[in-house]
Amino acid sequence: MNDIEAIKERHSVRNYESKEIEAEKKEKIKALIEEVNKEGNLHLQLKENAGATYNRLLNRAMGLSSAPSVIACVGKDDETLEERVGYYGERLVLEIQKMGLNTCWAGTFSRKNIDADVADDEKLVISIAVGYGKDQGRPHKSKTAEQVIEAKGDKPEWFNKGVEMALLAPTAINQQKFKIRLNEDGTVDIVDKGGPFSKVDKGIVRRHFEIGAEK
Repeated sequence: MNDIEAIKERHSVRNYESKEIEAEKKEKIKALIEEVNKEGNLHLQLKENAGATYNRLLNRAMGLSSAPSVIACVGKDDETLEERVGYYGERLVLEIQKMGLNTCWAGTFSRKNIDADVADDEKLVISIAVGYGKDQGRPHKSKTAEQVIEAKGDKPEWFNKGVEMALLAPTAINQQKFKIRLNEDGTVDIVDKGGPFSKVDKGIVRRHFEIGAEK
């Protein structure tokens, strides 16, 4: 499975089997986390037992309390942190999808019970539930390309492919509060329109756009 196939097959999953993730897959996830931590200057951590991370009433109602493992998205607290978490975290999410596992970006969780190592100059931004889903989730309702594009004149095929993949990116509350601007010099800006976790969303959208544009 390549990245585009993973994007198309991956949906947020909130209900998980009690099956534990195999040791080989855990080690692969840990190795990937080590890679993205180096590349993104992050401190993401796999917690093999999600425990009471998702013990809040909302989490239990959604089914997230069944998730066997969780990735704590931590990094040095600066103005770029949330976007970096989204960009590199989505790389992990897509690789985990290729392993036959399922995931869910979750902003509501017990920060006390996630048992993450957070230094004084670091921040715990968001969590990613990981496990074997009871189903494969379902596609979210999406905006059209015209609703998110800012461009003049004809748009190159690579740009359209990037937008196509960006529209499949998971965003908080399925808000899709972003614009994709094609500048006259051929560069592209992902514009954050605000809202809950919108900077994390921006990083995820950028990852998806780059995958689509490169292919």
